[in-house]
Amino acid sequence: MKKLLILLVAGFTFASCNTLKSSADKDTVELSGKLEKLGMSTFQYGTHTLNTGSKTYALKSTKVSLDSFEGKQVTLKGSKVAGYPVENGPELIEVTEVSPL
Repeated sequence: MKKLLILLVAGFTFASCNTLKSSADKDTVELSGKLEKLGMSTFQYGTHTLNTGSKTYALKSTKVSLDSFEGKQVTLKGSKVAGYPVENGPELIEVTEVSPL
């Protein structure tokens, strides 16, 4: 009985550690493309967009001024915002770093 209890505790410990690590890594993204100011759109979130050629992403940031990179090819790092996309819109990325290409 003691062995079973120890195995259960060890199993739950390993399972919880793996879950925490993988969910944080899964939401982190690094993307490259052309950054543009968000104009009229069918979706109502984000301030800018990033067109990678094959996909468009909605962007927002509290750490970086995205306005200074408008119209430029950039590489950015950020994380996916939970709950998006909405109504067939693009994924929303919270941008933490931007660098020009």
